[in-house]
Amino acid sequence: MPIRNTQELPQVGKIAALDVGTKTIGLAICDGLRLIAEPKTTLTNTKWKILRTQLQEVAQKEALCAWVVGLPLHMNGSISQSADRAMSFAHQLEEDLGLPVLLWDERLSTKAAEAALFEHRQGRQKRMRKKDAKAHVDSVAASLILQGVLDNLSRFNQEY
Repeated sequence: MPIRNTQELPQVGKIAALDVGTKTIGLAICDGLRLIAEPKTTLTNTKWKILRTQLQEVAQKEALCAWVVGLPLHMNGSISQSADRAMSFAHQLEEDLGLPVLLWDERLSTKAAEAALFEHRQGRQKRMRKKDAKAHVDSVAASLILQGVLDNLSRFNQEY
């Protein structure tokens, strides 16, 4: 059963976050000290068997101890259709890969990622192809989700 509290995560080790969409899945991974979330790639949301293999490879290569799956709730906190899909995905991920999965409220993460990328592109006066920009948005959204988790863990550790 996916967890909902950061304190239930393993105390040490890298964590990866997934921003699960109907067509694509953004991936981000933190450093070993759990300070910074870094956008990595965007996967095609395809058959589970293919995704499971890709995610197993990531988990092994990065020596992950846990996953975070963004939970896209409605603004009033109720469960959206996308949130229902994310919960099913998280449950399957935990069951098949054997690592704990944290569900994390990700309201507005994609909008924040789009805004951050727009600022970056404007500052550098660089234009991305629309397809490349969309793929990058998903991995940046995953990194924003993961950074929220890392900040929460850091805040909790400072309090105790």
